[in-house]
Amino acid sequence: MLVLSRKVNECVIIDGKITVKVIRVEGEVVKLGFDAPPEIPVHRMEVHERILRSKQMEAASAAARAAAPGSPAPAPLAEPPPPKPGGPVA
Repeated sequence: MLVLSRKVNECVIIDGKITVKVIRVEGEVVKLGFDAPPEIPVHRMEVHERILRSKQMEAASAAARAAAPGSPAPAPLAEPPPPKPGGPVA
């Protein structure tokens, strides 16, 4: 883990794409500002963990629905059409 010291209004740049700026320090609370491209999600750890749990529950639910008795079986793969007379032979 990289550990850095920064003062108010100082920044850290990550991969040339993400800027983290120290906005304010009040006692033991540090307020940070993040500037990142829209395709890079930035979340607090507890929000990130909640998103992961939600995705895991969704995947487990989908797997349970797929394996449930009475659920429709997957459609069989279509057979390739027979070769035309005089055509190439595989």
